[in-house]
Amino acid sequence: MKKMIRLVAVLLMSLQLSAHEGMWLPHFLANLNYSDMKALGLKLSAEEVYSVNKSSLKDAIVSLGGFCTAEVISREGLLLTNHHCGYDAIQTHSSVENDYLKDGFWAMNRSEELPNQGLTATFLVRIEDVTEKINAELTDEMSEEDRANKAAEIGKTLVASATEGTHYNGFVRSFFHENEYYLFVMETYKDVRLVGAPPSSVGKYGGDTDNWMWPRHTGDFSIFRIYSGPDGKPADYSAENIPLNPRHFLPVNLDGVEEGDFSMVFGFPGSTDRYLSSAGVKQAIDKYNPAVVRVRDLKLAIMRKYMEAEPKVRIQYASNYASTANYWKYYIGQTEQLKNNKVFDKKKKLEDQFDTWLKADATRTKKYGEVLNMFSQGYATTDPFVVSEVYNREAILLGPSMVLFGLRMGRSFEAWKASADELKEAKKTKDAEKIKAAEAKYQQMGERLRPALKGMAEEFYKDYHEPLEKDLMTQLFQLYADDINEAHQPGFIKKYNGKMQKLTDKIWKKSVLASKDKLMAAIENPDFDKLEEDIMFGISDEAYELYRNGGEGTEGAQDMLDKGYRLFTAGIREMLPNKKFSPDANSTIRVTYGVVGSYAPKDGMKYENITTIEGIMQKEDPSDDEFIVPAKLKELYEAKDYGPYADENGDLVVNFISNNDITGGNSGSPVINAYGELIGTAFDGNWEAMSGDIFFEENLQRTISVDIRYTLFIIDKYAGAKHLIDEMTLVRRKM
Repeated sequence: MKKMIRLVAVLLMSLQLSAHEGMWLPHFLANLNYSDMKALGLKLSAEEVYSVNKSSLKDAIVSLGGFCTAEVISREGLLLTNHHCGYDAIQTHSSVENDYLKDGFWAMNRSEELPNQGLTATFLVRIEDVTEKINAELTDEMSEEDRANKAAEIGKTLVASATEGTHYNGFVRSFFHENEYYLFVMETYKDVRLVGAPPSSVGKYGGDTDNWMWPRHTGDFSIFRIYSGPDGKPADYSAENIPLNPRHFLPVNLDGVEEGDFSMVFGFPGSTDRYLSSAGVKQAIDKYNPAVVRVRDLKLAIMRKYMEAEPKVRIQYASNYASTANYWKYYIGQTEQLKNNKVFDKKKKLEDQFDTWLKADATRTKKYGEVLNMFSQGYATTDPFVVSEVYNREAILLGPSMVLFGLRMGRSFEAWKASADELKEAKKTKDAEKIKAAEAKYQQMGERLRPALKGMAEEFYKDYHEPLEKDLMTQLFQLYADDINEAHQPGFIKKYNGKMQKLTDKIWKKSVLASKDKLMAAIENPDFDKLEEDIMFGISDEAYELYRNGGEGTEGAQDMLDKGYRLFTAGIREMLPNKKFSPDANSTIRVTYGVVGSYAPKDGMKYENITTIEGIMQKEDPSDDEFIVPAKLKELYEAKDYGPYADENGDLVVNFISNNDITGGNSGSPVINAYGELIGTAFDGNWEAMSGDIFFEENLQRTISVDIRYTLFIIDKYAGAKHLIDEMTLVRRKM
C-alpha cells in the first residue's frame, strides 16, 4: 500500500512539473484557466487576479517603457524590475566619476531618486473583445494588407471612442494571426525615477557566459518609483509630483519556494511564433538565425575592442553592447535547440494531421485546401532574400548608430524644408496674405523643431565615440558587400564597388552628422538644399526603404504567407476543438501559471530548482569581469550574515526555476505565489528550451527568477537601503 501511495505521489508530481504552455489573456482566466490554476494550488478567486471594477493583481503590473515588465511593491509606487531592464537608465546616469554600472546606485531619500526622460510605466485598465466589430467589415476578397489596414482604421475609431474624455490611451491588437481582435485601454505614467540598482557584478553576474543558462546566480533586479501629479494622475516630470498611490501592490513573501509550489507570472511578453510552419522553421535554421549571429558577432567584436580600451567608452556603449549580445546568443541557442528538439519534425507532423483532416471534408478543403501550398510557395519565394534582408537590418539600420539617427534627423529636416518651400512658393505669388501665413508656419516649424533637434543631437552624441562608429560602419558595410550578392545590394554599396573604407571616409568628410558641431550649426541655420543632398541622409533613406519593401521579386509572397497563417491558425483550432489555445505573445498583458520545479535536460543529469550564494563563490574568477564577486558580498558570505533572508537551513537562495511559459518582454515580471504574494522576479529562460518561442517544450521549458529574498538581502545587508524594505509589506505563512 505504501509503495502504491508513493507511486501515485510521483505520478502527480511528474504531471505538475510538465511545463504549462500558454500566455493567457487575463480576462479569459475565469472561464478558460481558473480550474487548472486551482488544481495547481491557487488560493485566489479569479476576480482577485483580474477585475475591471475592483483592485486585483493586474493593477500592480506595469509595462516598463514598452520593452520590459515591472511590478508595484509598495503603497508609494515602488517598482521592481530586472537590472537588465533598468540598464539603459543606469547607463544614462553613469559617468567615469559616478559609475553606477560598476558600483551600483542607491537613493537614500526621495530627493536623490533620478528622473529618466522618456521612460514610462503603463497599467492595463481593461480589455474588450472587438472581434465582431472588426470582422464585420472585412471580406475574403480583400488582400491581407487591405484587411490589416482596414482593421487598423476601425481600431483607431474604437480606441478614440473608448478613451474619449479620459486621460487613458489605448490600442487594438490582432490575435491568432488576424482571427481575433481586442481593445486595450491603458494608463501611462511619465515620471519614473531610478531608486536603486546593485553593481553589475551582482545584477549581471555571469554575464554573457551564463546568459540563458541554468544553474544561474544572478541578482538581476533594479528599483524604480512611479510619480504622479498631485491629483494622482499621470504627469510629466515635476518637482511637485508625488509618489503614486497604486490601486494594488504586491506583498512580499519571505517563505521561499519548494518543489511543486504554485507559481504565476504576470507580464507583457514580447513575441512568440508558436504557429510557425515547418517551412518557416527550416528558413530560421538555414538562413535567418545564422545571418543574425554572423553580423552581431562582428558588431560585438568591434564594440568590445574600444570598450576594453577606455572606461568612458565602456560606459557609453554598455547598454548597446548588452542588448546586441543578448539576442546574438538567443539565436545561437534557438538554432541549436530547434535541431536538438526536432521542431521541424513536430511541425511537419501537425501539418500532415491538418492535411488529412481538411481533405476528409469538402467544405474544409474549399476553405483550407491551399494553406500548405501557400507556405511552401511563400517561403520558396522569400528564401533567396532572407539573408540580405537580415544584413540590411542588422549591419546597416541597426549597425552603426548614425544610420537610424540619420533617418530621424533627415525626416525632420524634410518636414522643415517643406515649410520653407511653401514660403518660397508663396513669395512667388506676391500675395501678402499667403506670404504672411507661410512665414508664420515656417517660423512655428523652426520654433518647434530647432530645440527638439538640438535635444536629439545632445542625446545622440553623449554616447558617441567617433573611432568606434567609423570602424563599425566600415566593417559592417564591408561584411554586407562581401557576403551579399550584388543583385541584392543597396545602391550606395554598389556605387563604391564594395570599397567601404572609401565610403565611410567620404561620409565623415562630407556629412553634417559626422560631428556634433556640424549638426548643431545646421540646426541653427539650415541650408535645406545642401541637407537634402547629404550623403548620410541618403544612405539612411535607402536602407529604410529596402527594409520596408523587401527584395524585388517577393511581391505577393508576404500576403500569401499572412493569409496562409490566418487560415492555418483558424483551421488548427477548428481541428482540435477540445484543446485550449493561447495566442502568440504580442506585448500585451498575459498570465502564465505552473509550479516551481527541477528538470532533467539529459540522461543521467538533473538540475535542482534553486541555487544559493555558495554557487556565486564557486564560480568566482577575479580575472574575468563576468565572475568578479564584490568584496562586501564576500564579507557577508563569510560571516553568513544573511539576516532574515536565509532559508530554514541557513542558506541564502539566489535564483529558482519554475515551469512558467515566458519570453522576451516578461523580463522583470513578478513570480507570484498561490496567495498573490511576490516570491521572485523572472529574468531568463533556459538553454535547452530556447526553441520554445516556436514550439513549447513541456518537459524542458523553465523560467529563471531571482528569489525575492536575495533581492531584499542585497537591498538591506549589502546596500544598506533598509528604508526601501520598510516600505514593503512583508509576509510569512510558514512558522
